[in-house]
Amino acid sequence: MTQTSDATTAGRKPEPSRPRPRRSRTTSLHRAWFVAAVTFVTIIGAAAFRSLPGLLIDPLHREFGWSRGTIGAAVSVNLALYGLTAPFAAALMDRFGIRRVVAGALTVIAIGSGATVWMTSAWQLMLCWGLLVGLGSGSMALAFAATVTDRWFTERRGLVSGILTAASASGQLVFLPLLSWIVERHDWRPAAVTVALAALAVVPFVWLLLHDHPADLGQKPYGAREFVPKPAPVPGAARRAVGVLFSAVRTGPFWLLAGTFAICGASTNGLIQTHFVPAAHDHDIPLTAAASLLAVIGVFDVVGTIASGWFTDRFEPRRLLAVYYALRGVSLLFLPMLLPLGVHLPMVFFIVFYGLDWVATVPPTLALCREQYGEDSAIVFGWVLASHQVGAALVAFLGGVARDAFGSYDVVWYASGALCAAAALMALVIRRRPSGPLSPAVS
Repeated sequence: MTQTSDATTAGRKPEPSRPRPRRSRTTSLHRAWFVAAVTFVTIIGAAAFRSLPGLLIDPLHREFGWSRGTIGAAVSVNLALYGLTAPFAAALMDRFGIRRVVAGALTVIAIGSGATVWMTSAWQLMLCWGLLVGLGSGSMALAFAATVTDRWFTERRGLVSGILTAASASGQLVFLPLLSWIVERHDWRPAAVTVALAALAVVPFVWLLLHDHPADLGQKPYGAREFVPKPAPVPGAARRAVGVLFSAVRTGPFWLLAGTFAICGASTNGLIQTHFVPAAHDHDIPLTAAASLLAVIGVFDVVGTIASGWFTDRFEPRRLLAVYYALRGVSLLFLPMLLPLGVHLPMVFFIVFYGLDWVATVPPTLALCREQYGEDSAIVFGWVLASHQVGAALVAFLGGVARDAFGSYDVVWYASGALCAAAALMALVIRRRPSGPLSPAVS
């Protein structure tokens, strides 16, 4: 009796511990969602500095007499470094951990933005806003979101990448009304200090709450069937990032993804984010009104990007990309006709429509990187993001030059619409390939 009872008890002891991971995942919120929430708030807070360049063009032009092309060049350096730093930051996160890299990046952003209040020459704008803020922002780029998504989730990756992408884009825009009010009432310097303080305020949250890997807490990634041990730190971050690039450039999908994403950056960060406010000002739309319109883009971007993540989990990402770029191109062709009308119903319709498509391209692009390049996908996406920012940088600079040369932005709107049509065709050319080692998928 005793032996049978003991055997029965001994046989039952493991049973309560076996279903616990399954029950905790279904009846309580997995820790991965808390990490995603901290990442979301971190990206939102850090994105404040991304809101300011478009508001600085006219004030700096008036105060220092710098041409719009010169100011646009500083913004283009910022945008280019934002992209070029991203793949190295992804590799550094593999080497030193997410927490250290992100906290350091936020500190660099705060120093760069705060130091602009003492500048007197254009080269100082290049140094502070172009170099320092560009390097810091690159480490807070979407490669950060991709790293968190890949480490903490095996299911719902499309949805999570959509949510984090929305944070990155919308965080830039929701700060615009506040910063534009500060610029109009108190000059641009207090706005730069506000950006620096916003970046610093996020650092404690990152250091205390952002965990590097589920294994640090003894948990599995969300949706994983088996425990995933934390990988050992990967030395040679720069060498690995460059090595992945050299392997990726030998594949056709990389060039198609990089090309479409370059057009994405040109038609969003480089075009609308940088030049919409001064273009609206050309048509007598007040600064705060133009900034508020951009903020509305940010609000609807949250809806559009999260919906895009949901669609990416269910539909073919290539076709989603083609639809997104085609719709964006059509909307940009109408903008030169809408700006002279001021803030009326047609302009509001454009803002809502464009906002839904602002960075809806990111979740399917991430999914295609993951499909094509497997475990190197975060670094590959970092390089694809670099092309996004190079495209943004070119249009940020050329848009200012076009305004100086032609007296309006009309040619820039039309050219960007045509580029979006080309991106839609490029997206359809990408061939389907199961995830695996880097090898040519399109010849």
